[in-house]
Amino acid sequence: MPETVKELIDKANVLIEALPYLSRFRGKTIVIKYGGHALEDPALRPGFCRDVILMQYVGINPVIVHGGGPQIEEVLKAMNIPSRKIKGMRITDEPTMEVVEMVLGAKVNKELVRLISRAGGLVRARRIERINAARPGEPDNFIDPGLVGEVVSVDATVLSRLIADGLIPLIAPIAIDEQDGVTLNINADPFAAAIAAELRAEKLVLLTDVPGVRDGAGNLLSTLTAAAAEDLVDRGVIDGGMIPKVRFGLSALASGVKKVHIIDGRLEHAILLEIFTDHGIGTELVGSG
Repeated sequence: MPETVKELIDKANVLIEALPYLSRFRGKTIVIKYGGHALEDPALRPGFCRDVILMQYVGINPVIVHGGGPQIEEVLKAMNIPSRKIKGMRITDEPTMEVVEMVLGAKVNKELVRLISRAGGLVRARRIERINAARPGEPDNFIDPGLVGEVVSVDATVLSRLIADGLIPLIAPIAIDEQDGVTLNINADPFAAAIAAELRAEKLVLLTDVPGVRDGAGNLLSTLTAAAAEDLVDRGVIDGGMIPKVRFGLSALASGVKKVHIIDGRLEHAILLEIFTDHGIGTELVGSG
């Protein structure tokens, strides 16, 4: 059925609304953490890729950090390997690390990646030797999370070179321990935050499986300052898996990233709706009120 004039005008209005954002973000870098159901659902992947390519076509420099938690869980289950998480961090023994590399890091290239990283690769990390598994109010219970790391440094020159060559960096959150050269599993959220900070990115977008951050009454917060976010965490309004996302987002803001967006990746064109419309669809974290 042919489109009506009104429908055509509505499309034109969408472009007009996006125009100032296209101008503002041209030449800027936006780091996107891609995971959860947005990555798990095959029906959502082509749309995500088209949206990212569109961003590049209009002059934005997208950098993608992909997770893969659901896929890792599926392979662990198939191989009868126990899966454990503490406070959102995957406990990673050697068999689990093998699966993480197989899913995220193209195991066939494992040795080459290790050698390149030792010579000065994209990300260097250090092993997290212990984490406190105790819940609030419980006695401390420190455990060894295994082959789990945190980012020590990011070589921005590598990413800058890729971007300058017209490529879209697609990065798995695994890195080499700077001391002994073993491969470490890193939570994708802080990994993406560290890369965004090093690049002084305009935005860090964290795709999740929820609409964003909610207040005490359950209402979606479209904008949230760092101070307000800390207050919501202290009062227990922000809890569970949302706490580390907000914490890592605030860390990115403190390190120079302009804004952080927490949005629902299950929504079609979620990134475009958040970045190129006046109201967005998720929660925008900003450094000050």
